[in-house]
Order: sequence, then C-alpha cells, then structure tokens
Amino acid sequence: MKTLTVDLPGRSYEIQMERGVLAHAGERCRSVLPRAEKLFVVTDTHVAPLYLERVRGSLERAGFTVAVRTVPAGESAKCVEELSALWEEMMAFGLTRTDAVAALGGGVVGDLAGFAAATVLRGVDFVQIPTTLLAQVDSSVGGKVAVDLKAGKNLAGAFWQPKLVLMDPETLDTLPQSTFMEGMAEVVKYGCIKDAAFFDFLEERPGRAALMADMEHILYTCCDIKRNVVEQDERDTGERMLLNFGHTLGHAYELAGNYARWSHGDAVSAGMCAAARLGERLGITSAGTADRLERVLAALGLPTRIVCAPEQYAAAIGLDKKGSGHAISVILLEEIGRAVRHPMEKDALLEELR
Repeated sequence: MKTLTVDLPGRSYEIQMERGVLAHAGERCRSVLPRAEKLFVVTDTHVAPLYLERVRGSLERAGFTVAVRTVPAGESAKCVEELSALWEEMMAFGLTRTDAVAALGGGVVGDLAGFAAATVLRGVDFVQIPTTLLAQVDSSVGGKVAVDLKAGKNLAGAFWQPKLVLMDPETLDTLPQSTFMEGMAEVVKYGCIKDAAFFDFLEERPGRAALMADMEHILYTCCDIKRNVVEQDERDTGERMLLNFGHTLGHAYELAGNYARWSHGDAVSAGMCAAARLGERLGITSAGTADRLERVLAALGLPTRIVCAPEQYAAAIGLDKKGSGHAISVILLEEIGRAVRHPMEKDALLEELR
C-alpha cells in the first residue's frame, strides 16, 4: 500500500492506494470513523453494478448500517435536485452528526456526495472512494465539493475535507477508453504545472497498457503534487489556482458542448493547449511548448482544439472563480513544469481569444 498524508490543521487525512482495497473498505473506514453507526453510500448507475456489493459487504462486516443512493451516471446528476433528494434520504435514514457519508464513484459522485456531507446537519464526516482515473488523481483530494447551477459548473459548493481517500487502481481496468483518457488530461496537467520529469515520463508512455503498468507511480505522483499544493493553499486563493491550468477555457468548451458533447477531460485538454498558445503569444511561455503539449495529448486520443463562440468564452470567464472584478488570474506556463498566475483584464483576455 502507498500512503500520503494531507496535513491540514485539525483536518489531516490519508490517501491510501492499494490494489484490491475495496474488499477492505469497511475496516479502513472504521479506523477513521470509530463512532459512526450509519454510513450513507452515494454511487452511480455505472459503478453500482461493478463495485457496490463488494464495498457494502465490507462496510457491513465492519459494523456499519448502510444505506445507498444510486444517482444517474454523468454530469447531469451534479445538480441541486439530486442534492435535495440526498438530504431527504439521509434524514429518512436517520443519519446523525456522528455518522458519515461515502462517495463511491467518479468526480460527479464525489462532488455531489461531498457537498451533501458538508451541508447536511451542518456537516458530517465523509470518505472518498474514487473509481475513475480523474477522481483518483484530482477531484477526490483537496476537499472541493460542489454542484452545478444553470449558470455554470461548480458554482455552489464548499471546502470540506474527507476523513479518508481510498483508491483501488484495479477499478481503472473497467473504465471505457474515453473515460480513462479523460483522466489522463488531468495527469498531464500535473506534469505541465509542477514536474517536468513527470511530463517526460508520460511522453514516453502514450498508450493505456504502458500507463497502467506504472499506474501506482502515476497516482502517487499526482496526489503528492496536489497534497503539497493544498497544504499551502487550502482555500484556493493563491498557489492552488495553478491546479486550474486549462480549466478556465475548458469550462467554456464544456458550455459550448452543453455539458454533453465534451467531457471534462476533453475540455481541459483543449483548454491547456489554448492556454499554452496564449502564453506563447504573450511572450510568457517558451516557444514550442504548445506544439509539444499538443503532441502528447493527441497521442492519448485527446482533443487539442475545440471551437468556441466569443459569448461562451465570455460566460466562462465571467463566472471563473479566479476572477476578481474586471480582472482574472489566467494560469499559464513559463515552460513545461512551471506554471504561473498571470493577471489580465477580462476584456483583454477575450480579445486575445477572438
């Protein structure tokens, strides 16, 4: 087992990575939830047939009374209506403040269940059990939980750290190719912003088989980078903004596809390429960086360009949480392995993107 500790004052927790660990979820959860009697599990229609009974059985053997809500798979479940339904079912289950919530699934399930845990009864403990690559390397770590609003993604949420993140690399074996590669967009991001040697490592492994052979190293490296950043800036006011490389423009692409045509990973992939090209035009990013990044992402089957209307850029930039008044901190690369926050007027950024 590989273990990392996210060291936050009064809110520290472990990220545990081990093949086959789902069968031991109960004992691992019990170790961090000694007083909990009930555990409310949130999963989705893709994950439940694969892993729910294994996890439920382990939890029950550890003495938890378990209730489950299975939400529809996909971004549409990350909404206020599903959140409200979760609250009501948690109350019907008799959840108390000493009980807990577990998220079994990808990023949508983790965000939705985490926000429900952060808000029900003014906050109960929760555990992340991520089953997708994107969730394992990114969304399950760091305590950002949210739901989408009609105005845009992740606009209602909280910072609510889990008690434990429990990840089993074996769950990645069942991912469709597109879902696996969606997670690789976030993996490549970590190399771009913090670790040039890791980017080199990924560049040499363009296929899924080669990546899976070194998956424990990939998971550990990504989570270690995110752990370090979150410890420095839990509330996303400085260093943590670097983790959003590719996301400002990526959110515009998701909007352009009505949150259905382009996955989050697809949008981030194209968003990173657009940010690299922008950085080169502004003289901030080393020449040739965008071409190199595009080659790596294209080899993974990820899009490097997505067409977006000016009004969609404007909507995404206007709602971006890195913005303040008329300005926004755009995340750009100086070179592979080093990202910076570059303040720009929103109108100037929009003009650059036309």
